[in-house]
Amino acid sequence: MSGADARLQALGLVLPQPTPTHYAYLPALRHGSTVYVAGQIPKLSADQLLVQGAIGEQVGEAQAREAVRLCVLHALSWVAHHAQGSLDAVEQILRVNYFFQVGERASTRLSAIADTGSELLVAIFGRQGEHPRSVIGVRELPRNAPVLVSMDVALAVADESRGPAR
Repeated sequence: MSGADARLQALGLVLPQPTPTHYAYLPALRHGSTVYVAGQIPKLSADQLLVQGAIGEQVGEAQAREAVRLCVLHALSWVAHHAQGSLDAVEQILRVNYFFQVGERASTRLSAIADTGSELLVAIFGRQGEHPRSVIGVRELPRNAPVLVSMDVALAVADESRGPAR
């Protein structure tokens, strides 16, 4: 094991199993050498979230940062699924979108909270983890999640062998 997989292990992190959806969309799709990962929420299991609610109200900053990390790991689990089970095939993180549930007292720290995910990607992938991003505060997210993270990732080799994720 080398590269991103080794760095992930050195950080003491394990990718969760990709969680299929019960809804009418694909959690991830590989087209050529690009994997498009739909929004991931901080799931502990198919039916349980790490935390729920609005950031700055029911969810504190430390909890929000942990939720971001979990969302990024879920997204990367789908990337690995479409890359023969390895993150070493990642050529570049192309874009990351962070959505945060905010209430009446919207947090002014959303970009700082998103840095948790962006810094994790750089820790795992080095320069290939550097990416453009959007940070967006919204009134509501699915299942009352505080965070939703989506990303687009370029792989080094085009391979359609895994097909669409269900």
